[in-house]
Amino acid sequence: MAAIPVFRQCARRRPGLTILMITTTMSAFKVLENDLPCGVLHQFCPVDTPAAIDAFLCYWKPSAVILLESELWPNLIMVSSTKGVSWALPLISLMLSKFALIIPLSTTQAIRFQLLQAPPSIINFAGDLKYVVEHDMSKRNIASTEDLKEQPSDRHVWMAASVHRGEEQVILAVHRLLVRRYPDLVTIIVPRHLQLAHHIVEELQKEGLHVALRSRKQKITARGLVYMVDTLGELRHLYSLTPIALVGGSFCPGFAGHNISEAAAAGCAVLTGFHVGHFSHMINEMQRLDPL
Repeated sequence: MAAIPVFRQCARRRPGLTILMITTTMSAFKVLENDLPCGVLHQFCPVDTPAAIDAFLCYWKPSAVILLESELWPNLIMVSSTKGVSWALPLISLMLSKFALIIPLSTTQAIRFQLLQAPPSIINFAGDLKYVVEHDMSKRNIASTEDLKEQPSDRHVWMAASVHRGEEQVILAVHRLLVRRYPDLVTIIVPRHLQLAHHIVEELQKEGLHVALRSRKQKITARGLVYMVDTLGELRHLYSLTPIALVGGSFCPGFAGHNISEAAAAGCAVLTGFHVGHFSHMINEMQRLDPL
């Protein structure tokens, strides 16, 4: 989603520009397909082999390539560097020297690029694109969220977003505690991956909890209900339903956190765990301005 404002700025400044966006997964495409600006084309990323990449570039003939939140292919180079293989650093240095511009999120990232021998002259700061994601909503999204707003209008609501496997137990424990004090509670759960939704629903039903599924358009009616969002591309719009948002992917070792700016922009009080990875710079900045 952070790429959308970039596309719109490019289109404003260069009306005749053709933009080709590539993604590596179907789920990423599903999230973006309804929000791509007019004139932006989409393709799936080719397999990272010399023949496939050469054929792809020869066909599309791009003038420039921008990598957003993407691995530096081939993965072999990055994995080798972590294992101390001696030839990895020269190859990374050669690869980074081909970039015209590198925009790190923080000073720490800039230092890491320099340690990988990226030319200092091409490293510049421009802020985090996650802060500039536009929050305009299509009529379809407005209608769907407005419909949901009316359902729990007089009830206590909180949301757990981007939940990973293992974190559902944390959410369940919090739900049990809160429902004792607020019997009319609605807990909204948005799994990070759709395939996790079925697993969480089974766990909740084993506990005897009422569960409503977003994909089946089930209503928020029962007291102490859990509303499972088993659909794609709606998270940033759903934040408007709740005053409190817990952002997952942060409660178990090995996790690296997720974007909290969308929840904050919607006016939510934001909660997160300790395992936030490279999102620590965003969290530190928000704590400085308005503590989480």
